[in-house]
Formats: sequence, C-alpha cells, structure tokens
Amino acid sequence: MRIGILHPGAMGASIGLSLLASAHEVGWVSEGRSADSRNRAKQFETFTALDDMSAWADGLISICPPDAAIAQAQAVYATAFDGLYVDANAIAPNSAKEIAQIFGAGAYVDGGIIGPPALSAGTTRLYLSGQHAARVASWFSHGFLQAIALPESDHANSMVAASALKVAYAAHSKGSSALLLAVNALAASSGISEVLKAEWDISQPGLNQRSDITAKVTSPKAWRFAGEMLEISETFKAQGLSGDFHQGAADIFASMADLKDQPGADLDQVIAQILSSRD
Repeated sequence: MRIGILHPGAMGASIGLSLLASAHEVGWVSEGRSADSRNRAKQFETFTALDDMSAWADGLISICPPDAAIAQAQAVYATAFDGLYVDANAIAPNSAKEIAQIFGAGAYVDGGIIGPPALSAGTTRLYLSGQHAARVASWFSHGFLQAIALPESDHANSMVAASALKVAYAAHSKGSSALLLAVNALAASSGISEVLKAEWDISQPGLNQRSDITAKVTSPKAWRFAGEMLEISETFKAQGLSGDFHQGAADIFASMADLKDQPGADLDQVIAQILSSRD
C-alpha cells in the first residue's frame, strides 16, 4: 500500500519505518518542514504539497500536536482524499468524533499511541478503533510497532475507544509527571527542598531519583504535552468529572516551553522555568 505520514517527527518517522518494514511505500510532505524532519524522512517518498500526497496515498496517518489535529484533518479533507484516514493524535474522544464526522465513519480510524518512538521491540503500541481498525492493524505485519485493533461494542465511544484509552493512560502517566514537577517547584519556592528530599528518602525511596528522571525526560517535550493535558481536561469534563487537575498540568507543561528540544535539562532548570512563569 501507499501510506502517507503527517508528519514525521520522532514518533511519526518510527511508525513510517515499521510501515517500510511491512513492505509498504511511505510518503511525507516536505512543505514547511524542518531540516530535522527531512533527515528523519530520508527513506520516505517526498511530496512538496499535501494535494500531491493525498492523490497518491491509499491511507494517511496523522501524528501531530494535539491542537493541530482537527485543522490537519480539515486540510486533508479539502484535498478530496478518498482513502482511510487514521488519526493517531493524543486528542479527546470528542475531538476524535469531530474528525470522524469530517471523513465519515467508513473512512476514519481512531488511533492512540502508548510508548516512545517505536525503535525497539515491545516498547510501543498503536491502539485502533472503528470499523476498519483491524484492516489498519494489518498494515503493520513487521517492524517494531505493535498495532492492536480494539473490539467493537455498542458503547457510545466504541468508534473512538483508542483515543479514550490514550487519554486515560496519559492522564496518569503525564499527569503524575506534572504533579511531581509542581511539587518540587513548590518545595523550592517554600525553601524546604532539602527537607522534603530527606523525608522522601525515608518514606518514599526512589522519589528523588524519579524527580530527576522526570525533569530530564519531560523537559524537551513539555510544550507538546500542554495541549494533550487540555484534551484530557476536556475529556474529564465531558464525563461529568473535574478537569481542573489536568488544566493545572497543562499550565505546568506550558511553563516549560522554553526547554523545547533541549535534552538533559536537570531538575533545577525545570524548577526555575516553572517558577519564572508565576504571575
């Protein structure tokens, strides 16, 4: 098959490599993309415009920042694309339903990615839902990515179950990271960091190390997580639950935006960024 990736960031490029390993042709659109994107996509077929790739592709997989997901879908729809559209972004189920309405249930597959870029076996899963979920899962017969089609049910969210699963997973994994960094910032601002660390060593062994690792791993990607936390907040509210916690998590990650693409930021740097954003 001919499958286009929108767009080959670290995650998208790794998914493209799994498609190549599964004997598909993989394309991408170079217009407006960075040199890093061009380097990641060097094994893919290059198109200068979205219209050209849409005419070529049997399927498209969207992997972009959450706040761009709907606009990306609208841009694809405007090209008269007539293949399967897979939205694999970290978006709320209601956002996924909006995208499904753009293409129609027969041309839309919902996706949710759990794990890092798929560069080794057993690390990364692409969950899929909708009437063609199993068909899209079959695209990934080889490579490191594991594609899993969720069973259809009569639940109102069945078509967008993959997005609901991703939201539930990230609500804890990334939400708890934001909470841990916020607690460290609170302790620093209150002048009790060393006392807290000493208490953690007694009663919560490993939490100081986890704080250091969380700062290092999260800081380059926090700008992207902010939008994801807002999608999670909206999902909680749509289910009649409070979205305030993840709104706060979005604020924490947004305050770290200046650390974008700066790997290795330590906990002190992250705390300084969080505290510098105070009103």
